[in-house]
Amino acid sequence: MRAAALWLIALVIFGVVASGCIGGEEAKTSQAEVQLTGDFTKDVVEIGKVLEQNGVNEVKFSAWGSGDPNSVMRVYGIVEAARRINKIWADNGINVKIVVTETHYVASFQDAYKEYLSKQPLGQAGDFFVNSYAFLPTLADEGYILDITDYAKAYQSVIDDFYPSLIEASKFNGKLYGLPQDTEARPLYIRKDVAQKIGFDLNGLDEKVKNGEFTWSDVYYWAKKAKDEGAAEWGLIHRKGSAHPDLIQFIFAFGGKLYDPNTGKLVVDVPAVYKWLYVEWKFARDGLLPEDIMSWDWAKQIHPAVVEGRTLFDIGGTWYWTEWQTKQYYAKGGTPRGLKPEEVRDWFYYTLFPAGEKGDKPVTLSQPFVWMINSKAGQLNPKYDELKDVYHKLAFLMLIKASDPDINAIHSVISAHLPVRKEAAKLIKDEKWLNDLKALNLDLSDEVKNNIRDIVQATVNPINAQFLADVSYMLEYTHLAPAHPKYPALADIFKEAVDKVLRGEMTPEEAVNYIIQKVQADPELAQNVEIQGEIPKDWKFPQG
Repeated sequence: MRAAALWLIALVIFGVVASGCIGGEEAKTSQAEVQLTGDFTKDVVEIGKVLEQNGVNEVKFSAWGSGDPNSVMRVYGIVEAARRINKIWADNGINVKIVVTETHYVASFQDAYKEYLSKQPLGQAGDFFVNSYAFLPTLADEGYILDITDYAKAYQSVIDDFYPSLIEASKFNGKLYGLPQDTEARPLYIRKDVAQKIGFDLNGLDEKVKNGEFTWSDVYYWAKKAKDEGAAEWGLIHRKGSAHPDLIQFIFAFGGKLYDPNTGKLVVDVPAVYKWLYVEWKFARDGLLPEDIMSWDWAKQIHPAVVEGRTLFDIGGTWYWTEWQTKQYYAKGGTPRGLKPEEVRDWFYYTLFPAGEKGDKPVTLSQPFVWMINSKAGQLNPKYDELKDVYHKLAFLMLIKASDPDINAIHSVISAHLPVRKEAAKLIKDEKWLNDLKALNLDLSDEVKNNIRDIVQATVNPINAQFLADVSYMLEYTHLAPAHPKYPALADIFKEAVDKVLRGEMTPEEAVNYIIQKVQADPELAQNVEIQGEIPKDWKFPQG
């Protein structure tokens, strides 16, 4: 009896001690966790307290981005978000500071993606990565970026202010893996001066394009006229490098598709792809489009040919509008310089990407860029294993803050991308706000101001704001490339085929067969891509 009592006492004492140990461990764990409430200041303060209690006074993050020279807010938006969070901590007496140690910004978004893909497994990729939504499925599938679905639930009011299609573009398999950073349209630009020389009346042309009355056969007719009459060196200039996303507009313009939602597979729509390649082949064979355009240099060849009026047509993007003003592409008469806003307005007409042929519809293509968080975000900071959840939630809150309407609006105006939030769209129409931006009379860090100062001076004016308003309707006609992990690989095959038909190394028919063979030779592509339709018999281009 006594032995039993002693055993019971010992068990109780052990239980209390064990419970205390467990409770202590739970307290320690709960101390390193923060539940997001949707109250931004409260959540930031709670995270700051946890970090401070764990002896962390400095949090280091890096931001990787890519794109045109005016889109640097893709990285400096993160820098500004860090400053705004640091201010909240300082105002609340919390001795913690975020330091953005690296802003890695390169021109090619494809190169940036490949670098991230290779360095993420090694723990060497940026904590924040902004790039095309087309790459998001692969990065999510590989586990390289953070699933922020649960975090976002607390911030539904912010999520609801984004345009719904852009939130959908930030998902993979129903899960949210990023927040939209920008979007755009891809107009067909037309040189007004060249058009005038050949009697090409542009009045009301945008409506004719909208109605499908002006097609790619008409583009060919006027391009040939401009070349034949010596009004321009080229009839058409378009992008180099990857066939994604500008050139795949041809597939949609000829009524084709790239994805079958019923099967979840990518599609090689043979009739539409053949017509696209035939148009490229015909333009190049007739000397209207450079045979080697896919290897042209952006700054030395492509943009100068357009801004100097050496082509009638150009397949471009909305961001060209301000890039032409800030980069010294124009060298007629001596010293290279950027165009004045008035010159861009007076020299360039713009429409939707025309229908392929009568009966088809005009299109544009948007490629939203998305803020993504490295699944190892914060890994170089103290106590990472213990505080991983806190670092990840802090990274998410940085994306929420980097998506502030004013940050998005600044990016939109200086880069001629379209805003992704409704509140940002209101700001770019606000004359007072535009004037404050012009004077940099905004609540921004000195680092951000210094890095956008020259761009702001060159781009912020009513002409550019009006351009953004004018092209917004194009989003009603927009298409998105498939959010499929294997799409980038298919786009690369399209690129190879386009290059070969332009150079005359393959006929359009041979190039279609080349695409099919390349797809079928790759086991993963063969499993994920359907070949649909046949090469149309007796199809002619241009059509009368």
